[in-house]
Amino acid sequence: MKHDSMLEEVPVEQAVGMVLAHDLTQIIPGKFKGRLFKKGHVIREEDIPALLSIGKEHIYTLRLQQDYLHEDEAALRMAKAAQGAGVTLSEPHEGKVTLKSAIHGLVKIDKDRIDQVNSLDQVIMSTVKTNTVAEPGRSLMGTRVIPLVIEEDRITAVERIAASLGQPMVEVKPFRPLRAGLITTGSEVFKGRIEDKFGPVVRSKLAALGSEVIEQRFAPDDSETIVQEIRRFLEEDRADLILVTGGMSVDPDDRTPGAIKRAGASVISYGTPMLPGSMLLMGYLDDIPIMGLPGCVMHDPYTSFDVLLPRICAGETITRADITELGYGGLYGC
Repeated sequence: MKHDSMLEEVPVEQAVGMVLAHDLTQIIPGKFKGRLFKKGHVIREEDIPALLSIGKEHIYTLRLQQDYLHEDEAALRMAKAAQGAGVTLSEPHEGKVTLKSAIHGLVKIDKDRIDQVNSLDQVIMSTVKTNTVAEPGRSLMGTRVIPLVIEEDRITAVERIAASLGQPMVEVKPFRPLRAGLITTGSEVFKGRIEDKFGPVVRSKLAALGSEVIEQRFAPDDSETIVQEIRRFLEEDRADLILVTGGMSVDPDDRTPGAIKRAGASVISYGTPMLPGSMLLMGYLDDIPIMGLPGCVMHDPYTSFDVLLPRICAGETITRADITELGYGGLYGC
């Protein structure tokens, strides 16, 4: 059946008392874009000038046939199929439903299934990127269909894709409050020749995710001292995360990577294919994440540390594959 057969076109002057089949949008450039009349609105005499002002000389009434869905219901069913924990739904608006974050957390989106849905004709799922940090109320996904009415089996196909893995297509994982031990290396800071710049930056980045630095310790460019400070945090069993700043380049005096290894860490990667942040080290001491942070963390607003830290705070274990994936789209500066 053609969609047009379900619609009846009526001159707007003759439409008083009739019910709108879909939302009508008004656009005033630079001032307003939004819904002027909502689906289901009963047209009144006083509405006619407003309808004419948006170019609507005719309106459509809808006689929905069996096995077809209105755009609002279709968008809502798609949104419900994708929805996971930490996600809320808007009501349909202009044929679209928006999925929003209910919490402060890490967004997880299954790109493969999003691509499968978008390969279907006339259905749309548009999302933010996975591993995005979201505040409550942030829009994560929009669902809609192209026509005013669509075959129900098209939406059923979307629902099958959404259910195929037994896990949601979009969810928000809450951040855990981590206790971080911070070790700042460098004889110039240890001996008071220059002021520490790492501490305030690291504290701020952790606080933004609900975590904190429980103690900051200072060490000279001496491998044994750095190892001792790392092991102290480990032995005291107070830290959920250990961060070692400075000394991450290839200069002879830079001892941090070797000290992290000597402390017993299993190094996932020394170096990341992202700029800035290529000299970052990611490893684990038993199940405690340990990171060697390069100097760019002090002065660049977004580095590999900002990519990995939210995932760690959300309870994820970083793998070598996660590091490898940082290269594509990872050029933020040199």
